[in-house]
Amino acid sequence: MNQYYWGVDLGGTKIECAVMSRTDDQCVLRKRVATEGSKGYTHILQRIKSLIDMCADSIGEYPEAIGFGTPGALDPQTGVMKNCNSTALNGQPFDKDLSEILGTKVVLANDANCFALAEARLGVVKRLKPDAEVVFGIIMGTGVGSGVVVNGKLINGRHGIAGEWGHNVLESNGALCYCGKEGCLETVISGKGLEAHYKSIAKQEHSLPEIVKLAESGDSFAQHTLTRLIDKFGLAVAQIINVIDPDVIVVGGGVGNIDALYEHAPQAIKRHLFNPILDTLIVKPDLGDSAGVFGAAMLVK
Repeated sequence: MNQYYWGVDLGGTKIECAVMSRTDDQCVLRKRVATEGSKGYTHILQRIKSLIDMCADSIGEYPEAIGFGTPGALDPQTGVMKNCNSTALNGQPFDKDLSEILGTKVVLANDANCFALAEARLGVVKRLKPDAEVVFGIIMGTGVGSGVVVNGKLINGRHGIAGEWGHNVLESNGALCYCGKEGCLETVISGKGLEAHYKSIAKQEHSLPEIVKLAESGDSFAQHTLTRLIDKFGLAVAQIINVIDPDVIVVGGGVGNIDALYEHAPQAIKRHLFNPILDTLIVKPDLGDSAGVFGAAMLVK
C-alpha cells in the first residue's frame, strides 16, 4: 500500500490536489492549477492529468487511487455526470475517462458531500462530538449544497442525490432555479438569493457582507433580509432534523459566516420541530476551504 492517499477538488476556476499521509492524516502536499473549463471537457481532463503528474513528481509516488470532489453528481443508473454547474462535465462518463487517462482507480462524490465527510472525520465534528452517528453538512454560498454522513460513511443514495437539500421547494411560485423548479431553497437562502431579496425591497444592490454590515448599523431592509433568512433556514433545517435527526449540522459557505444565524436559528427551528427540545449541534466548520479536497481524499482512504 502507498504511504499517501490523494484527493482532488474540481472547481469552476481551479483544480486543487491534496496528498495526505496515511499514518496521521496530515496533508503533505497541496497544489492548484486553473481549470480553464471554457476550453472544453478534454482540456479539463488534461489539466487534471498535468496536476497529478506534478504532485507525483514532487513526492516520488504515483497514487493507487484518487478521490474527486465534483460540482455535480455521477448518476448511478447512467454512469454519466449530471447537475454540474461546470456544464462541460454534464453527460460525460467522468470517472471512467479519469481512470483511463490517469491509469488509476477513481472515486467521485459531490463537493458538498466531500465537505460533510471532511468535517465529520477530520474537522469540527471530530473535535466537538467524535461519537456523532449522523452528520449533515451544508454549504450555503453562491448556491446551497449539502451531504449526509452516517457512522463516518458518506450516503450517496439510489439516484446519487442524497443530501440535495438545496433543491427542495421552499417557496411555491418563487424565483426560477437553474434546475428548472421554482422557489428552491437555493434561490431563497443562498448568498445570491439573499442579495436578490434585498434588492427587491431596498431597490439597490449590495453584496451579502455589505448587507450584514447594513443590518448591524440599523438598515431596516437589511434586517428584514436576515430575519427572513433565519426564518426560512429554521423551517428548512427542521424538516431535515425531523427526517434524519442529525447529531451535528455543519454550516459552511459565506452565508454560514453570519453570526446571527447561530444565535437565532435554534428558535426558528424549534417552531417546526417534531420534538419539544432541540439538542442538535449547529456549528461552523473547522477546515474552511480545505474541507472539499480533504473530503475527496477521504473517499479513497
